[in-house]
Amino acid sequence: MTKKNRPHILEFQRIGDPSLGYISVAEKGTLPFEVNRVYWTYFTPQDVQRGGHAHYKLEQILLAVAGKIIVKTELLNGEKAEFILEKPNTGLYIPRMCWREMQYTHNAVQICIASLAYSEDDYIRDYRTFNTMNSVYEIQ
Repeated sequence: MTKKNRPHILEFQRIGDPSLGYISVAEKGTLPFEVNRVYWTYFTPQDVQRGGHAHYKLEQILLAVAGKIIVKTELLNGEKAEFILEKPNTGLYIPRMCWREMQYTHNAVQICIASLAYSEDDYIRDYRTFNTMNSVYEIQ
């Protein structure tokens, strides 16, 4: 399985210095897919877990531009990982067919860069269904 098919950290260049602040840029050539949607979540209560789904086709990059987000992932082959996002120039690439669950600090602001527009048909919301798909879908 290639790195592109596994969740992994992307580090975006941090431009600037402490006296002026920083900027990080995500643009064509720095992302593993063409962007079709960007959205953000905020004011998520600390005791609420989000995610709890996978996507058939969608790829995403999650960034914590404020606060901290703990992301747990699972691939169809059962490979599990946990990532902590707490630097605004670091994102987590999530490939298609990857289960994810997110826990936020009270001040977390998450930006999601997505490869596709929203489609309810692209969601796999039942974990048992996801676990039975490893024989149906082969991830390249």
